[in-house]
Amino acid sequence: MVELTVLIIEDEETTRALLSRAFERTGARVIAAGDGREGMRAVYSDKPDVVLLDVEMPGLDGFDALERIRELTNVPVMMVTSHAGREEKLRAFETGVDDYVTKPFDMDEVVARTRALARRGRSSSAAGDGGDAAGSNPDRYADENLNIDFASVEARVGKGDPLQLTPLQFRLLATFVRHPNQALTPEQLLELAWGSEAFSPDRVKVHVANLRRKLTDAGAPADAIETVRGFGYRYKRPR
Repeated sequence: MVELTVLIIEDEETTRALLSRAFERTGARVIAAGDGREGMRAVYSDKPDVVLLDVEMPGLDGFDALERIRELTNVPVMMVTSHAGREEKLRAFETGVDDYVTKPFDMDEVVARTRALARRGRSSSAAGDGGDAAGSNPDRYADENLNIDFASVEARVGKGDPLQLTPLQFRLLATFVRHPNQALTPEQLLELAWGSEAFSPDRVKVHVANLRRKLTDAGAPADAIETVRGFGYRYKRPR
């Protein structure tokens, strides 16, 4: 039984073949696409557990493909690219990527990080296991600002439409509401929402800003997620 389906969208044939073999050796099912358009068709038809996505590709590039993926699904996405610049990384995270790896890379590390992304994506549907800070139902959270259904991985501001959150943004929001009014450091958020402290705390700042923007765009107070200067962030639960 295949326990993981990986979609690799990469136009460079050698890199695509090396990644495919690395995942196949671990028992994963691999779908390989040579460009963004072919990759999008695979997202529709094969419903992968996780996507590895190159940036520079003919036709539909990685950023355009990422935007389209995020319109369709919350599948975890890792960008694997030669672009190591800060602006490219920020753009990727702002668009909704979950992880970012630059070439050349260690193949075993990419496989391990990809599998970790897939596990966290699957476990987000069980995000309520830790209990409900606002009531007795562990599968739901509600206050004057937010309504969250952990079982269906759905969050709303008030009675509005479901928020379009990436899996990581949903885990981040779940972490905040489980620790209401508690200031959390970037390192704590990395451990609680990412499940790892191996990534840069700068990544937390980008994801918190994106989550905050989505909440305020939907009508939540601008200070619902508050910056605690010199320390971190906290969710201000309405009194």
